[in-house]
Amino acid sequence: MNPSMHTSQWALPDPETQPEFYSDVPMKRFFAWVLDTVMIALITVLVVPFTAFTGLFFFPFLMLVVGFAYRVVTLTGGSATLGMRVFAIEFRRADGERFDLMTAFLHTFGLTVSFALAILQVISIVLMLTTARGQGLTDHILGTVAINKAAGA
Repeated sequence: MNPSMHTSQWALPDPETQPEFYSDVPMKRFFAWVLDTVMIALITVLVVPFTAFTGLFFFPFLMLVVGFAYRVVTLTGGSATLGMRVFAIEFRRADGERFDLMTAFLHTFGLTVSFALAILQVISIVLMLTTARGQGLTDHILGTVAINKAAGA
């Protein structure tokens, strides 16, 4: 194990001594994802007229682009999407800091790839349900974690 990686992991709450940071986070992430998906769909519908309604012909792609932008902007702005804010969870990097633009972009890219390849999404869900910190596949790769915001407040 890389020593610098080992020391940076100490910035994240320990799931054994501080379980309140991780309590119900996978369930909250699911509900936040549902809410975010509804919001992305609504935003996409609002964008369609600005495409002279040609967006109807490529609506799924338009929704992908709007969703990608929505996630990067909201994650950069507060380390949580609007859905995550409703359910009082937020992301943290391995050093304990909130997401910056690059981390938000990489996390969103990882999520997009996971949705494109079903097996990766299944692996991500299994990891969220079975690991101590409830991290998905992209979280494991980037060293990020979702935590309860109220626990850290």
